[in-house]
Amino acid sequence: MDKIRHVPSLQAMQALMEVAESGSFTQAAQRLCLTQSAVSRQVQQLESHFGVPLFVRSSRSVHLTPEGEQVLASARSILEQLKTLEERLSPQNRPFRIRMHVSLAVRWLLPRLSDFYRRHPQISLSIETVATEIVEPASDSDAYIIYLPEPSSDPASLTLFEEALVAVCAPGLGTLDSVDDLQHFALLHGSADQQGWRRWLAANGGKALSEYRHIPFNLDELALDAAARGLGVAMTDRVLAEESIERGVLVAPLGRPLNTGGVYAVFLQPGAAFHPACEPVMQWFAEQSGRPGANH
Repeated sequence: MDKIRHVPSLQAMQALMEVAESGSFTQAAQRLCLTQSAVSRQVQQLESHFGVPLFVRSSRSVHLTPEGEQVLASARSILEQLKTLEERLSPQNRPFRIRMHVSLAVRWLLPRLSDFYRRHPQISLSIETVATEIVEPASDSDAYIIYLPEPSSDPASLTLFEEALVAVCAPGLGTLDSVDDLQHFALLHGSADQQGWRRWLAANGGKALSEYRHIPFNLDELALDAAARGLGVAMTDRVLAEESIERGVLVAPLGRPLNTGGVYAVFLQPGAAFHPACEPVMQWFAEQSGRPGANH
């Protein structure tokens, strides 16, 4: 019979993956709740189908052959595609998953979540945060929010707000009436490249960045907390500092925010539209952006 018509079973592919990951037929059998002989038979079926050995077996170890590595890669891809397809076709049993930077989640989304759940108590959101400066989209997310140096024309995106840099500090930090006064305080950074302060100082007639004292952090959230504790002056986006300024925890004493042209935007993943929560979630995001009639 034609091998293309008699394809390997999904169970055999799962057995291959478990043996490869654990390096043991015994452990793979335990994970799959099968007998060791059953796992061995499933792997043998794959080896018979492809006509090559997939594992090098010894008394102490089991590891993949070069051909086994190729079959494993295909098996993982097939099973991942089936999982994605299942979630697209019947997504109502899981939350709508959104991926974003942790500082954005804490400073922008969390203060607004009570409004979302008040309007949509039947919808569950799953918020996944990352600490890296670049938020990479993940295959198991429905949407992700990223920073862009300029607005996107992608129809699958929606601009949430424009970047506007502002210097903030604790109310009782000290005299801070002009840019010249910054030399008396530490500049707090929420990113490794210190780009925020560079741009703001250049636009406001400040000195070179090397002329100031610095305290670096890897998150805006940490820099803002440090500013609220009186450790110095933080540079951040106005929207991220908005709630703290309204509560009087932070002040912005050095004038108007600097519009950079950058934006924060939410993007839909392919297939997200199949999720029943997609439309109300994106409509809510559009309302938060000040554009309730925005298309997505």
